[in-house]
Amino acid sequence: MAVAAALGALAAVLGLTAVLGRPGRRTGAPGSELIAASRGVTPWWNASAISGEYLSAAAYLGTAGLVLAYGADMLWLPVGATAGYVLLLAFVTAPLRRSGAYTISDFAEWRLGSRCVRRIVTGCVCFIGWFYLLPQFQGAGVTLRVLTGAPGWAGWVLVVVAALAVVVSGGMRSITAVQAVQFWVKLAAVAVPAVALLALWRLDGGDPASGDVPHFSRDTRVLVGDRLAVSVPADTVVAARGPVDGTRHDGGPLRLPAGPHTIGPGTNVVFPSGAPVPHARQLPVQDGATWAMPIGRSEGHGLYSGYSAMLGVLLGTMGLPHILMRFYTNTSGSTARRTAALVPGLLALFYVFPVLYGTLGRIYTPELLLTGDLDATILLLPRRMVPGAAGALLTGFVAAGAFAAFISTSCGIVVAIAGTLSQCARRRTGITAFRIGVVFALAAPLPLLPRVGPQGAATLVTMALCVSACSLCPLLVLGIWWRGLTASGAAAGLLLGGGLSVAAGVARLFCGPWTGWPAALLAHPAMVLAPLSFTTMAAVSLLTRHRTPRWADRALARLHLPEDVQAR
Repeated sequence: MAVAAALGALAAVLGLTAVLGRPGRRTGAPGSELIAASRGVTPWWNASAISGEYLSAAAYLGTAGLVLAYGADMLWLPVGATAGYVLLLAFVTAPLRRSGAYTISDFAEWRLGSRCVRRIVTGCVCFIGWFYLLPQFQGAGVTLRVLTGAPGWAGWVLVVVAALAVVVSGGMRSITAVQAVQFWVKLAAVAVPAVALLALWRLDGGDPASGDVPHFSRDTRVLVGDRLAVSVPADTVVAARGPVDGTRHDGGPLRLPAGPHTIGPGTNVVFPSGAPVPHARQLPVQDGATWAMPIGRSEGHGLYSGYSAMLGVLLGTMGLPHILMRFYTNTSGSTARRTAALVPGLLALFYVFPVLYGTLGRIYTPELLLTGDLDATILLLPRRMVPGAAGALLTGFVAAGAFAAFISTSCGIVVAIAGTLSQCARRRTGITAFRIGVVFALAAPLPLLPRVGPQGAATLVTMALCVSACSLCPLLVLGIWWRGLTASGAAAGLLLGGGLSVAAGVARLFCGPWTGWPAALLAHPAMVLAPLSFTTMAAVSLLTRHRTPRWADRALARLHLPEDVQAR
């Protein structure tokens, strides 16, 4: 029944996407239509589209899983994501719209007069977009696998085909309608089940999670997919069929002493009611009080990791290419500012609910701490708390929101990459170059997916935000607010901050595992690299001040004077 509900939700979302995308279809659409929707989108419609685009797999699936595993430490994600728009409103939106550029690469060349800087910015846009696409593909794979048993690659194919169809058909105008409506779909899909589950929790007694480490509330069978390294908090007797600690067992009782253990692939383990939940080795074992307190545990350089992650999300939001391109679709700088002012309220409204799912997951789906499949929290809770047809219906709601998140965010990222690449392709027509860029944007990250491993959606998105915080954010802030920025300074900062943050992301994905300070620095390098990038841009610009563009004063006047003043 749950499978039918999930497939029905998928069909509904795909049908809605197809219908909303149709008005944007036209042959021979000009570049301004494909990339900026002819600059005619209203603030409320654009704010809904931006919110829909920003609520990706990390927000929809990842936030609940992170709260389940790490507790209050993870509230930096919604706080930082929402607060980033306040900085965006204050420092970037209106000036960027007044520049008249279609993409960030256009802005960089217009402001600094350098094709070299344009190419570096284009590279940064591509890497940020590809890091951001990985969790959308992986999240779709997880959703289909958990709800229907389909292989992970089926989710990748689904997102690629949907994004390709919508974006190629009409570019920015097509995806604006898709993203704006899908924001409200996602909000309803996450809110309705959350309210129902909260009411059921109250009817169930409203007992909070135990003050001790999480326990199984009933006999629970766990089928292990891949080999698991786990930590058992206390001596536990289980029934195991398959290899455990290198010895094969036939389903009889097995005593697991407190400490580390290894469970082989295909092992079936039954935990009795009241048994403490073993945790995947990379997840902390926390009692209720530590879980509920920010920076409540002393391991893993938590203070540095927490602040560095928040800084990366905060500054990274200011430089996300697919978000910034949406402000080019506003009619003027003042409407761009009104759009940015609406977004924090819409995001704050949404982020209440994933936190609630993570809290309930600690009570009702604690086995995810054992398997490490944290992104499945929001998908499994309805069926766990509400058996039967009602649970299947709530699962369908959640699945609809998840599919909407993957598709709408992927469409925005693809338009950002394809639009940036097409503006650089001077030898081809805009439409041809744009469509080639769409295919390239979607195809490039696919070979990496099988090698990424079981990374959470939020983990992958924070890497994209870190690259943005260490490259495009310094470029935009200094380029908009400081006349002394030179092409040499911008290039040096972009290469240093952007290059090192990309290298850290690649090392984290494909090397390791890392421990201690190397792990903390690779996971959250923004605290080091973002100030380094700002400093490098400023220092090199001061050393090359004789190369300050002659038109710098005129450029800053255009960025900061209202349009009606410039017209006089």
